[in-house]
Amino acid sequence: MTRWGSWSDGPDGRWAWPAPEPGAVNLDAISERLRERFDATMEARERALPASRTAIRSCANAIRAIHRGELDTAHRLMDEAKAAIDEALRVVEDHPQVRYAGYLQDAQKEYAEARITEAVVTRAAELPTPEELGVEDAPYLNGMAEAIGEARRHILDLLRHGRVDEGEAVLTAMDDMYYVLVSMDYPDAITLNLRRSTDVARSLIEKTRGDLSVARVSQDLHDALERHAKRQG
Repeated sequence: MTRWGSWSDGPDGRWAWPAPEPGAVNLDAISERLRERFDATMEARERALPASRTAIRSCANAIRAIHRGELDTAHRLMDEAKAAIDEALRVVEDHPQVRYAGYLQDAQKEYAEARITEAVVTRAAELPTPEELGVEDAPYLNGMAEAIGEARRHILDLLRHGRVDEGEAVLTAMDDMYYVLVSMDYPDAITLNLRRSTDVARSLIEKTRGDLSVARVSQDLHDALERHAKRQG
């Protein structure tokens, strides 16, 4: 015969099982411990998820600030993102099922993208490493792939101001990053679908190369016409 429990109306609200019949297995202690562990995991999740969203939002705003040249604002936003990520990682330290659920990796990816974008836009000699950023390898590489898209955006801004030489220097950085990405020949389960991000990055690089070629030809033609006009004058 099936025995059904009942929900306690007390302040703690616990599921109460009826007294065991002779020969029945008493699972009260097991179920209580399981429930306590799931409660702890849920609490960690509810604290980590908002922190992850905060980090992603701060990184998106930081990237916009970088493109506007507002580096102080960008640094403040990236610091906020890092603090949120660190807090989330601390909360889920004992809960690997939450730690590796994906949304914390997304936050790390966005943070890596913002920091790498800053390095590319400011023409830094070296990119920050995963160890310096405190992020995992796969999110770092996916952030690098996304930063290639932001580098293209920066090049288009440069071309609008006629700064073709600077745009070509940024394209070189994009190529260097792509060569790193394409060399990571590992399963998607390890790299978090890096292959797809790499394919997108390659497409963006080729489009950017075409834009720069057109801009270079246009600039050379413009310079030639100016030289001709000066000789005629």
